[in-house]
Amino acid sequence: MELYYLCRNMSVFRTFWAIYGIALFLLMMLVSIPVLLFNMAVSPGKRALRRNIWYLHHPFSKVFFALTLVRVKAHGLENFDPAKSYVIVGNHNTSVDFVADAVVFPGIFRFLAKDELKKIPIFGWVVAKMCLTVDRKSAISRARSVVALKKEIEDGVSIFIFPEGSRNKSDEPLAQFYDGAFKIAVAMGKPVLPMTIVNVAQICRPGKLDYCPGVLHIVFGEPIPTENLSTDDVPLLKEKVRNRMLQHLETV
Repeated sequence: MELYYLCRNMSVFRTFWAIYGIALFLLMMLVSIPVLLFNMAVSPGKRALRRNIWYLHHPFSKVFFALTLVRVKAHGLENFDPAKSYVIVGNHNTSVDFVADAVVFPGIFRFLAKDELKKIPIFGWVVAKMCLTVDRKSAISRARSVVALKKEIEDGVSIFIFPEGSRNKSDEPLAQFYDGAFKIAVAMGKPVLPMTIVNVAQICRPGKLDYCPGVLHIVFGEPIPTENLSTDDVPLLKEKVRNRMLQHLETV
């Protein structure tokens, strides 16, 4: 408890805790690589991929947050059916967002990640193997990522996309959304599931070397159906999802 208040109120401790968190994360990634490789050797293909994603989303992430004294609490889990697949969208401010979103989601999903993440030592190898990646500057890469995302949904796996494209560095609670996630949802007739991290700045201040023990809250919104929508409805769908996530952020 004393450590919690020190980190909350003193920048030097928050910086120290961030360095500790980064070192711990990379060490855990390094230790996990043999586990991932073993799964790939024993049961190659989609089965190994999904087992490895489940390992990273749940045992790995739970241990990481436990060792950094952060509890991630989900609200609204009753709003969706774990047996169905969704196009999940979430807000993006910090480097812990993707770990937090993964650990609270029952089951697994495939992330759409930036190609640049593959350049990070150790972590980049995991991103290349476990995530779908895209070079946003390349039209060919964007087209290939859409095909890959649709294939995952056809196989019954949910996908996760940050509709802001990258971390929100603006003064607004949410940056403007890109159309991609919503076009895919409409094309596949899959519901959009908003997942909003509502108090990330208390745990990890955006754009800084900063981390702190505490409780991180994530709100699962009610899924928004798309079965009867067309591409002409994408702007309205996008705005509806954005407004719902803004409502979640106002609960802080």
